[in-house]
Amino acid sequence: MTQISPVFKREFFGYFRSPVAYVFLIVFSIASIALAFFIGGFFKAGQASMERYFMFYPWLFLFLIPAAGMRLWSEEKRTGTVELLFTLPITTLEAVLGKFLAAWAFLGLAVLLSLPLAATIAYLGSPDWGVVVSTYLGAILMAGSYLGVCSLTSALTKNQVISFVISLVACLVILFLGWSVFSEILGSIFPTWAVDLLSNFSFITHFEAFTKGIIDPKDIVFFLSLTGFTLFLNVVAIER
Repeated sequence: MTQISPVFKREFFGYFRSPVAYVFLIVFSIASIALAFFIGGFFKAGQASMERYFMFYPWLFLFLIPAAGMRLWSEEKRTGTVELLFTLPITTLEAVLGKFLAAWAFLGLAVLLSLPLAATIAYLGSPDWGVVVSTYLGAILMAGSYLGVCSLTSALTKNQVISFVISLVACLVILFLGWSVFSEILGSIFPTWAVDLLSNFSFITHFEAFTKGIIDPKDIVFFLSLTGFTLFLNVVAIER
C-alpha cells in the first residue's frame, strides 16, 4: 500500500490544475443552497437546523457525483495513460484506492464548504451540534458510496459520457428503492416485507437516520460495504 499516497496526491491536486474543479465546487454550493432556500423553505421553517439543507443531498449527489467520477478511469483509458500508470511499481488495488480516496476527499471538501452556513445558523440560533455532525458524517459516507458506483462504471468504458449515463442510472435505481413515492408504488405490487427489504438497499433509507442525529452501525456498514464492494469490482474490471 506504499504507493497509495503518491497516486492520491497526483489525483487530488490534479483536480485543481484545471478550472473544472472550481466550477464543480461553485455549482455544488450554489445548487445545494438554492434547493434549500427556494424549494426546502430554509428560512420559512424558522428552525436552527440544517435538515432542510441536507434533505436534498441524495438527489444532488445523483447528478453531481457521476459528473465528478466519470473521468476517474475512462479518461485514463481514452488517453492511454492507464498503461503508463501500471508501468510503475504499483498494484491495481493501490491505484484504485489512491484515485478513489482523492476523489472522495475532493467531494468531502465540497460538502464541508457549507460550514459557513452552519456557523451562520449557530449565530442566529442554537442548533443541535450532535445532529449537525452526524449529518455531515452521513453525507460524506453517502458520497463515498455514490463515488464507488461511479468509479466502477468509469472503469468499464473509455467514454466519459457513457460512464456518466451508466452511473446516473445505477445510482438512480439505488436511490429510488428508498424513495417514499416509489415505495408506495412497489407496495401496491409486492408484500410489505419485500418493499422494506428493497428499501434497505437505498441511499435515502440509511442517510435519513444520520439527519436525525442517529449514528447506527448498520447505516455505516451499509455505506462502507457498498463502497468496498464496488471498489472490489473496480479492481476486477481494471485487471481484466
